[in-house]
Amino acid sequence: MPTSPSAAKAATKLLSVDEALSRILSQIKPLETTESPLLEALGSVLAEDAAADRNVPPFRNSAMDGYAVRGSDVGSAGARLRVVGSVAAGAVPDRRVDAGEAIRIMTGAPLPDGADTVVRVEDTDNGTEMVTITRSTPTGMAVRQAGEDLRSGEVVLRRGAVLRAAEIGVLASIGHARVTVHRRPNVAVLSTGDELVDITEQPAPGKIRDTNRYSISAAVRATGSAAFELGIAGDDASDLRHSLGNAAFGDMVVTSGGVSVGDHDHVKPVVDAMGAMDFWSIAIRPGRPLAFGHLRTKRGDVPIFGLPGNPVSALLTFELFVRPALLKMAGHTRLHRPRAMARLLDRIEKPSGLRTFARGVYDRDAETVRATGPQGSGILRSMSLANCLIDIPEPLAAVEPGTDVTVVLTDLPEDH
Repeated sequence: MPTSPSAAKAATKLLSVDEALSRILSQIKPLETTESPLLEALGSVLAEDAAADRNVPPFRNSAMDGYAVRGSDVGSAGARLRVVGSVAAGAVPDRRVDAGEAIRIMTGAPLPDGADTVVRVEDTDNGTEMVTITRSTPTGMAVRQAGEDLRSGEVVLRRGAVLRAAEIGVLASIGHARVTVHRRPNVAVLSTGDELVDITEQPAPGKIRDTNRYSISAAVRATGSAAFELGIAGDDASDLRHSLGNAAFGDMVVTSGGVSVGDHDHVKPVVDAMGAMDFWSIAIRPGRPLAFGHLRTKRGDVPIFGLPGNPVSALLTFELFVRPALLKMAGHTRLHRPRAMARLLDRIEKPSGLRTFARGVYDRDAETVRATGPQGSGILRSMSLANCLIDIPEPLAAVEPGTDVTVVLTDLPEDH
């Protein structure tokens, strides 16, 4: 099995960000569907159309507490009507409303026959036998018509809809206690590097805490996927093979570190031996040494991402490459964060030839953006302070204040 650093030769051609993302997404397929209890489906993607089994609401009903009347009786203030009954939510009216009559009605109660309007209780003297209308009320006021929300047989949610709280409510209203959705991905997260210790330890000289495993696992969970932390693999080929063997239970594997061309960078050669590495060098800053490939398992090929070890590079390349892949795997069709144009407030320098994603603070009202401060790939706080990425094209060596730039709005979801 080739595991020597010589197997990790530098790429002769850097892929562009768009080329890399296109190659990744072309190899990612949505996971199979599964039936889920309704509440557990929150955040999942609907796998089949959902149609209403009845009108919603199923009958005309009152939108507020008041009096069910005929609109022709309440066109002007001062009308006095005889109160001939009452109806509460969940009850059925026992008589109709005729001219000169009113029935007290509660919010959600069925509208009696003959009535076409509800006068709000605050627009009356709240009478019990006779009621005085103190304010004119237009015909049809405060009446919800049968089927005004959903019509029986209507497809109310299409396959591919992301199930937020509102969609869960809509499905409940048409009696869907269980729904068919795309299964959520299970993601194995592994850090590599002899220099790493767990965050519970006091780092010895030459050691650092493993932040990537936590930031990446959190980013996985933010997509709605499940993250399984597999700890730290040392800079040793056999240790990495063992860890990747344990990781192959997942639908995707994400590692950090060990993807450059140093003497202890074993990810590419080990993955080549256990499957195939598709590419591993991209014209991007930060995050140039990024690997993508597949591990061969008894269940089939499992996609693997080898992210850089620097904490900003790891989290940023997750955002740009892994997140869209996970969303596609989970059945989403909208895979990319929204973008906006903004006026840059400060100068940003960058290497020409590399597409650079600076961490920025976007002001929506002013339509401006500024960098978060120092942009080194080890300054994780630059990600914490940011609400966007400033997308600077490859040819530029610097961007001056006042320039209109594209920003990726990382605080906003892909779907509405």
